[in-house]
Amino acid sequence: MRTVIFDLDGTLADTSGDLLAAANACFREMGHGDVLDHARDAGVALRGGRHMLTEGLTRLEQLDAAVVDRYYPMLLECYRDRIDIHTKLYPGAMEAVAALKAAGYGVGICTNKPEALAELLLARLGVRDMFASMVGADTLSVSKPDAEPLREAARRAGGDPAQCLLVGDSDTDRNTARAAGVPSVLVTFGPSGADMAALEPEALLERYEDLPGIVTRLIG
Repeated sequence: MRTVIFDLDGTLADTSGDLLAAANACFREMGHGDVLDHARDAGVALRGGRHMLTEGLTRLEQLDAAVVDRYYPMLLECYRDRIDIHTKLYPGAMEAVAALKAAGYGVGICTNKPEALAELLLARLGVRDMFASMVGADTLSVSKPDAEPLREAARRAGGDPAQCLLVGDSDTDRNTARAAGVPSVLVTFGPSGADMAALEPEALLERYEDLPGIVTRLIG
């Protein structure tokens, strides 16, 4: 079976608001107030929790890896408790997923969000049952951009890892697909959308309505 595997943050859903809120809770605990701002830092948020802490501490000229390690569990706890306050699925995302399934493709998720948080978020959004597989950052011993999580997501969706593609929003996703020897489709509507063309994916996605046609062209 041919499969379409999706990244989660910044690809299927805009999770930046809730991620930034969790990071700012940590900065307030440190005594700094809110360091990250949604208008400027949505792209920072979608790079993950450690990246947000690192970026904020760098701006404060207080970067310390030990501080990042100490506050990362707090960030995850804050995020888990308020995981779906601001998060929204991108327009047309689930309609595209439904269309791909109806056309006979397997559909799954490969994310660098911890598996438990990804499962919780998909359940809260009411869409977990739309995906045949879900591989998170800690599902395997390696995470993206290693190719194995993508391959495992394809296998768990009932597919052949050599006949899949990855829909994502970052260089991490592009490099993961490249490592696996399969096409990548990068979305242009996320916070870093303007940077996607420079990564030279096999296709750019401006709106989800176009995805089924792109998939057919790339993997048949």
